[in-house]
Amino acid sequence: MFGVWVRPDSAARAEVSKLAYYGLYALQHRGQESAGIAVSDGSRIVVFKDMGLVSQVFDESVLNTLRGHIAVGHCRYSTTGSPTWENAQPTFRSTEAGGLALAHNGNLINTPELAARLEPGVLTATTDTEVLTALLATHGTLADGSDPVGAARQLLPDARGAYSLVFMDEQTLYAARDPEGVRPLVLGRLEDLGGWVVASETAALDIVGAAFVREIEPGELVAIDGEGVRSERFAEPRPKGCLFEYVYLARPDTTIAGRSVQATRVEVGRRLAREHPVEADLVIPTPESGTPAAIGYAEASGIPYGQGLVKNSYVGRTFIQPSQTIRQLGIRLKLNPLREAIEGKRLVVVDDSIVRGNTQRAIVAMLRDAGAAEVHVRISSPPVAWPCFYGIDFATRAELIAGNLSVEEIRDSIGADSLGYISLDALIASSQVPKDRLCRACFDGVYPIPVDEDARGKHLLEPSRS
Repeated sequence: MFGVWVRPDSAARAEVSKLAYYGLYALQHRGQESAGIAVSDGSRIVVFKDMGLVSQVFDESVLNTLRGHIAVGHCRYSTTGSPTWENAQPTFRSTEAGGLALAHNGNLINTPELAARLEPGVLTATTDTEVLTALLATHGTLADGSDPVGAARQLLPDARGAYSLVFMDEQTLYAARDPEGVRPLVLGRLEDLGGWVVASETAALDIVGAAFVREIEPGELVAIDGEGVRSERFAEPRPKGCLFEYVYLARPDTTIAGRSVQATRVEVGRRLAREHPVEADLVIPTPESGTPAAIGYAEASGIPYGQGLVKNSYVGRTFIQPSQTIRQLGIRLKLNPLREAIEGKRLVVVDDSIVRGNTQRAIVAMLRDAGAAEVHVRISSPPVAWPCFYGIDFATRAELIAGNLSVEEIRDSIGADSLGYISLDALIASSQVPKDRLCRACFDGVYPIPVDEDARGKHLLEPSRS
């Protein structure tokens, strides 16, 4: 998500959609199914969204039609609702006062309960975001024509789960973060333009030249307009930031809780080498998410670091593709071995995680076909053995290889000579965030926000499928 506000009389007014475009481009790794931008010129909101990557949805001619001083953008990775145009974001609703456009990162866990408050036929999409937007637009003071702050103040305490939000009316940019702060959200300052930016990661601030100010706090609601930044608490903070952000989701050049993700991942690699040493000739990463940990592993082990797999830069992230078939095809398109670098070598292959096992199985087979003498797989996260209900698309243990097999069985399944995962304690220590301030549910099954059985599943709001 990305939101930007500049002064209505600013020279950047004509460029606000392009700032949003560049911000979303920096966040493309967080979602590749659809993209959208909403812009306000002070009197009306225009939304443009479509299926595809940011660069496919927007071009110069489209961006030139999106003129205004406020923008909210989103690139989607579906965790509730199918990947369809109707479910693309930002969502939009008319209110008594005007319009409301909203973007959401995360996943609500009481969606059926919230949807039951709406009149039949109100929903035009099948996402928790659509439910939240419809409720916000018709809730309390906003339904009477007042500003969204009062409506959000009333509604958000009833929403449970992970929700980092960026939304807007014709005059004001808003941001909010759930009391647990599961998904990241940061505030930045456009000093030269007298503007403000809200984004999912600090890397997006860097791209548009915004200075990092601070994180939006768990349980905080922020409003940004000509009077500056106003903040209030709608709930007491209970911080439980997602540990998987450090492992995979966030860019390495992003900072979370004051620590560089790159530095965390390199430290994880060092600790991984100490926990799972092996005699080998070369350490290679699975590019690119395994690269920082591979650097750390090589540092601590003394084994040379090198490149053994070449990545096709034009292929997206295979983990977040919604179809199993597309994921498997994507792996073959994505990586190719450097035969001359690995032939006859004992390899340590460092990757960030094993979720379903498809990537590692294909990689081990490729490396053996290319002449590797041994393939030792090292993983810079603990086994992902439990489903996530807070914004990552693995919703059942049946989808997770570590939910069904032991480490040795996984090693056999992927065909490696050895397999080692970093311990949970070592991963947490690398993040430098206290254990009780992190959500570790996918690794240890301890859910900070309990999830009812009837609130689980990606297609809760869709007609049942045969």
